[in-house]
Amino acid sequence: MKKIYHLSTCDTCKRIIQEINFPDNFTFQDIKTEAITESQLEEMKALSGSYESLFSKRARLYKERDLKNQALEENDYKSLILEHYTFLKRPVIIVDENIFIGNSKKIVATAKETIHE
Repeated sequence: MKKIYHLSTCDTCKRIIQEINFPDNFTFQDIKTEAITESQLEEMKALSGSYESLFSKRARLYKERDLKNQALEENDYKSLILEHYTFLKRPVIIVDENIFIGNSKKIVATAKETIHE
């Protein structure tokens, strides 16, 4: 599978998409207009190892709900990601059995290298 979960209104996602220059065989899913399904999230978790690794602690709702002061479990992360798209750390790029989560320079560079090798 070759897929990117992104937010079309996110400038960082737009920049990364432009920088990586994805081949035509990639599927793009705008998580705001096409919500993540539970099975898609399960697939991401299987590749990443945990729901927490997919969870964005930078989300505005994370701060608004004061979630940093709560003891969140794996199922809490799963429920929150399914509840609102902003809780997914973006972008999530899947290249076969590899998953790249987030927008750090190192992750984006590794994803780009994997995609274009």
